[in-house]
Order: sequence, then C-alpha cells, then structure tokens
Amino acid sequence: MKEEHPALRLSVFIGEDDTWHRKPLYHEIVRRAREAGLAGATVLRGSEGYGAHSTVHTQRLLDLADDLPIIVIIVDVADRVRAFLPQLDELVAEGTVLLEEVHAIRYTRSHQS
Repeated sequence: MKEEHPALRLSVFIGEDDTWHRKPLYHEIVRRAREAGLAGATVLRGSEGYGAHSTVHTQRLLDLADDLPIIVIIVDVADRVRAFLPQLDELVAEGTVLLEEVHAIRYTRSHQS
C-alpha cells in the first residue's frame, strides 16, 4: 500500500555531547517527539563536521573523536511538526533547526485475509 501527502521535515543539528539532565539531548528529543505523537524520528551520527565555532569534529583514527555531529530528523504533517517546535525552544541551547516542506510517500504492507 502506498500513501502520499505533503509533510514537513524537521532536522535538528546538535552535538553528540549535548545533554538534557545528564542524558543525551538527542534521546530527549526523540522521547518527546514520540510523546507528542509525531510519525517518527531518526537520529544520525555524523563522522565529521563543524558548526558555529568552526571547530572540526571527526572520528578519524588519528584524531580524538569528541562531540561528533548529531542530526535528529522528524517528518510529519506541518501542523504537528510546528506544534512540536516549542519543545525544541526548551531543549536546544546551541544548534540549528531546519524546516523543509517535503512530499512524503509512505509504503506499508497490505494485509490480505
């Protein structure tokens, strides 16, 4: 089965060392997204990157792997994503949030009797 609709992609760029009450910040964002009933969330760990401070963070063997980039991606209908933004205002002290209009295609298995 195939379902198509317009959606909004929320991408939250933070650091691996960012925390919320001594736990990884990305974990708290995913937990709250789930509680808010958003369609889904995915956490991606970058292998190299830099942000506002221009410090390169990398996982290359010869460099110390610290504070690697993390991206939390959430996709749902626009109203639900926008309603979630105040949660990020509370959680994210430093980072970047992107909102992008997308066309979502969801594939699901059809159950035949």
